This record gives sequence, structure tokens and C-alpha cells, in this order.
Amino acid sequence: MDKTEKIWLNGKLVNWEDAKVHVLAHALNYGTGVFEGIRVYHTPKGPAIFRLKDHVQRMLDGCKMMGFDLEFDGKKYGFEEICAAIKETVRANGDAVDYVKPCVFLSGEEVGLNPIGVPVSMAITCVHMGNYLGEGSKAGAKLITSSWHRPDNLCGPAGAKVNGAYITSTLAKREAVRQGASEAVMLNSVGHVAECTGENIFIYRHGRILTPPASESILEGITRNSIIQVARDMGYEVVEIEISRFMLASATEVWMTGTAAEIAPVTCIDNRPVGNGEIGPVATAIHARFHDIVTGKVPEYESWIDYIN
Repeated sequence: MDKTEKIWLNGKLVNWEDAKVHVLAHALNYGTGVFEGIRVYHTPKGPAIFRLKDHVQRMLDGCKMMGFDLEFDGKKYGFEEICAAIKETVRANGDAVDYVKPCVFLSGEEVGLNPIGVPVSMAITCVHMGNYLGEGSKAGAKLITSSWHRPDNLCGPAGAKVNGAYITSTLAKREAVRQGASEAVMLNSVGHVAECTGENIFIYRHGRILTPPASESILEGITRNSIIQVARDMGYEVVEIEISRFMLASATEVWMTGTAAEIAPVTCIDNRPVGNGEIGPVATAIHARFHDIVTGKVPEYESWIDYIN
């Protein structure tokens, strides 16, 4: 990851090194924040943000769940204001930006769990991320099945990107890396396949594309939603269904989807090859179509693109 020059903090653009919060910030100590990750692509019409409106809406839904009022430096922020602030921040940081992370968090200097009355802050950070899983993943990602389970809907709002909920993902990610893998599959509380540490998961099995439904305690992924629609538009049958470990192990193809990871084919799970151990034709075809869409080359999906300039 390469840092950029400016960060939007509570309504103002500040230098990267000046975007600071106190060590007693509630979010730092208790994980009380909601964030998004959003990709920026270069298109024939200039830089564009992919599905900005959907990301902002999901963040607002998460803030509603957490009880955050979006007022910074005396100004109230709603949907339109946050969209404009994200565009402003991307614009201020130039063409190197390919990833934006807005984050709303409790920032007051409080000791104790009580979030009531604690001030709310918001930061918008731009970076150049490149390939989230590393260049080696282009030949196919290696996964393990984590010993850590995906927290279910009774442990917190699984469908939102709440900061503190991601501790389980970081534990699973550490477990995967230590075992020589690039990612980990997490099961849910009843042993079904849920998702990976930062990605949703798809399998191609017996001629159908399968993915876990929202009720399986997964993040309601925006890239996931995009791939479901794109795959169906391409003529594939896509079914949202409970997925067992056996179904995962016997799939012809497996791939992950996420804003950071985009579409990442999987060629090995728990030291067993997926299919023939190579990236399959279904994932390849969908990935190529998705790339054309996000770079503004497919007019039918123009509504998913928000141009910066």
C-alpha cells in the first residue's frame, strides 16, 4: 500500500501525518466504528468510483445500527454530503488512488464501554493498494479452513462493516499466513461455509454457481451482489444456498469476491487442489467481464460508475 497526501477528517482535508486521534478514542479501545472500502478505476472518461452510492448507503445503514449521528464540526452529513466528500478526497489525491476507505468512529476521550454521548468523527483515506492478495495470487489463491468461526447475527450486525467485528477476520488471516496460505475460509456457527476473512465466496459445482445467502452471517458484499448480477446476465445459473465443506471441497471452481480483492480465483484449499488445480474458465470469463464493467467499457452498467470529474 502506498499512502497519499491528504486525508478528509471531520469536514476538512488535512495532511496525511496530521490525521490523528487520541489514544483514548473509544473506537481505538472498543472497536466502535463503521467503515467501507471502495475501489477507484481509470476509465476512458477519467477516474471513477465503483458503486459509490451502494457503499455509502451500506455505511449509513451500519451507522444507524451503531447509533452514530453524522455531524462533524457543526455540520450534519447525509448521503449526498458523504458522496461529495469521498469524491473531493479522491480528487485531492490524484491519479495514484485506487482505493478509498471512509470510516465513521467514536473519537471522544472516554474510559468505559458506554457509547452514549461520545463524539463521532469521520475520516476518508485514499491509498494505492494494487493487488490486495499480492502478485502471487494471479496464479490462484491458496486457502485454509480457519479454526475461527464467522461471528453470527446474534454476535453483532454481520451484514455491516463494523470495526470491532473484524478481530475474528484478523485472527483467521494470521492463521492462514502462518500456514503458507493467502486467505482463510470461515465457517459459521452451524458449520456451513460463510466467507473468507475479507471476501465473499462463490463455487462452481455441477453446472451452477453457488454462494451463501445473507442469512448465513455473511457480509452483504457489494462486489458479491455485482457478480451475481453479472453472472446471471452472462447466462449462468446463480443460486444462493447453504454450502457445506463437502460442497466446497468437491467444487469444480472456487473464487472470492470483495472490493479490495475484486475477483480472486482459488486453486487450493486445505492442501487439496480445486478442480484440476488451475484457474477455471467460469471465473476467468466473469473476471474479464467485470474488469470491462468497472473500467467503464460496458454501457449497460453505467449506473454503477461515479466519475470524479
